[in-house]
Amino acid sequence: MRFFVTGASGWIGSALVPDLLTAGHQVVGLARSDASAAALTGAGAEAVRGDLDDLDVLRATAAASDGVIHLAFKHDLAFGGDFEGAGAADRRAVDALGEALAGTGRPFVLASGLAGLAPGRVATERDMPPADGSAAAIRGATAEAVLALASRGVRSSVVRLSPTCHGAGDNGFMAMLVATARAKGVSGYIGDGANRWPAVHRLDAARLFRLAAEKAPAGSVLHGAAEEGIALRDIAEVIGRRLGVPTVSVAPEDAVGHFTWMSHFLGVDAAASSTLTRELVGWEPVHPGLLADLDQEHYFQVSADAG
Repeated sequence: MRFFVTGASGWIGSALVPDLLTAGHQVVGLARSDASAAALTGAGAEAVRGDLDDLDVLRATAAASDGVIHLAFKHDLAFGGDFEGAGAADRRAVDALGEALAGTGRPFVLASGLAGLAPGRVATERDMPPADGSAAAIRGATAEAVLALASRGVRSSVVRLSPTCHGAGDNGFMAMLVATARAKGVSGYIGDGANRWPAVHRLDAARLFRLAAEKAPAGSVLHGAAEEGIALRDIAEVIGRRLGVPTVSVAPEDAVGHFTWMSHFLGVDAAASSTLTRELVGWEPVHPGLLADLDQEHYFQVSADAG
């Protein structure tokens, strides 16, 4: 099959592209820059220049493909404080892609998130995010729009990813926690640190997206959670031990001062099951778990120009 992948040169996309190619598929990736285009062609994929605002490019490329895997999201805009703007751009892109696929029976896989889905309990694939205007709700509304495409002749599915997709080269939450601990001289967690995060290795996540595109039934919700929930205190302890700094509790009222914008995410209890996902598409994660991966040197190397 010929898959159109947005976000193809990103953290998950750069693992998904070789996975798809190895499985015998063809890949055309959306590239925002010459560097991204070169990376895609170097990996054996085709590249089409454009971004999420180029709706005509999205429609045309989707229409010429056997399926779409939509990973791209304006994270720079979202983390810059305009999550609503990032969400709106994503929804316009999803609508354009869905329009191109309507009535074809082709797969459309959307990347979404698990954080905030069902705070305080283990979320399952049957849970839907609250409609409360939160970041989870904004992405959840787009996910519901994708699932609704099943009634328009699209084999649509949504893969909800863990808040941390770890592995060598990770610049996400785990890398930021390491950097914060190094800068503060302590490895912190909020309160008692018992709140849990699901986790998945980047390579296992990439394989889940391929399986979804290949065989997930229309209207499926899948969970990219290899591990149901890891206590933030346990994560902090690994970081503290590796850096040789104390592991400490940070009072909730001091969390923003210590962790800045990450404090909101670090206080969430977001455990999630992937039992139904494994049964539906035969996904079995095989790569190291979060704590084992976090204990590797790649999270603690300091580049030559950083010190």
